[in-house]
Amino acid sequence: MTDHAASDTAGDVLGKEVEDFWRDHKSSKVNGIRTKTLIERCDIAVVRFGDKYKQWNVAFDAGYCAALGKPYVTLHNDDIIHPLKEVDAAAMAWAQTPEQVVEILKYVISKQ
Repeated sequence: MTDHAASDTAGDVLGKEVEDFWRDHKSSKVNGIRTKTLIERCDIAVVRFGDKYKQWNVAFDAGYCAALGKPYVTLHNDDIIHPLKEVDAAAMAWAQTPEQVVEILKYVISKQ
C-alpha cells in the first residue's frame, strides 16, 4: 500500500476509536486481509521500502512471500542495506529504482 493515509484509515469503517492503538489495530487487520490475499494470488512480488516511513511491516510481507515460496524483488536505496540484509538474502533480486524492477519483470515475462 503506497497511500499511507488510506492504510491508516482502512479500519475506520469498523467504528471510531478513542485510542490510536485500537485504530491502528483495526486498520492493520483490514490491511492484512488485503495484503495476504494479494500475496497469495501473485506470481512475483515487489517489496518496496520507502524513505519516509520505511514500511518495516513490508519486511513481514517479504517473509510471508518467502514462506509461501513466492519469488520477490526488493526495492530500496542502499542506505538501508544493512537492516534489510536477511530480507534481501531471500529475495530473487534487489533493485534500487522502479526502472530496474520493470526491466527484471520484462525479462522474466518475455525472454525465452
